[in-house]
Amino acid sequence: MVSGQDTSTQAGASRSRGRPRSFDRATALEKALMAFWEHGYEATSVADLTRIMGIGAPSLYAAFVDKRTLFEEVVRLYTDTYGAFGDRALAEEPTARAAVARMLREAAAAYTDPAHPYGCLVVHAATNCTSPEVARLLRERRNADIAAFESRIRADVVAGRLPAGTDAAALARHTGAVIQGMSQQARDGASRGELEALAEIALSIWPQG
Repeated sequence: MVSGQDTSTQAGASRSRGRPRSFDRATALEKALMAFWEHGYEATSVADLTRIMGIGAPSLYAAFVDKRTLFEEVVRLYTDTYGAFGDRALAEEPTARAAVARMLREAAAAYTDPAHPYGCLVVHAATNCTSPEVARLLRERRNADIAAFESRIRADVVAGRLPAGTDAAALARHTGAVIQGMSQQARDGASRGELEALAEIALSIWPQG
């Protein structure tokens, strides 16, 4: 015969098993970021995410709504952390050239850091993606970066720090192409030193004020 105390214990255990398992949301989000960064949006399934994040599917949906919403939050986190060096350079350096120089040199270090996946999540995570919303999200972020480069370059032209005939749009797009190419080369095995050398060549074409 089971005693009253034992019955209560069994009931409590049953209720505990029925509760959703608690988890550290920030830690789970960081793990999702690494998964998307390494494998891309398309190749990272919900099953992969629950395994990597250490949570069940119900907890994932309760905390993050769905895979696409989780990815959008991952992109914001990446932009505010691992990918923030570009915005910092534009905000802190006195000229567009100085900002781009710092950005490319820091990209060479960041994109080859073995502490996390190589390259840039915003460049690679939606390659061959069948979700137009996800592809558009990253495309808009890349285009926003180029627009920010162009704005700084135009400001330097107006201030006389760059020649009046400087093609700001082309120079900004060149910068975008270089940094995106550095990301791909890092994924393909280029070293930090090789990317730094590439950055110096890219900077050599800048017009002198």
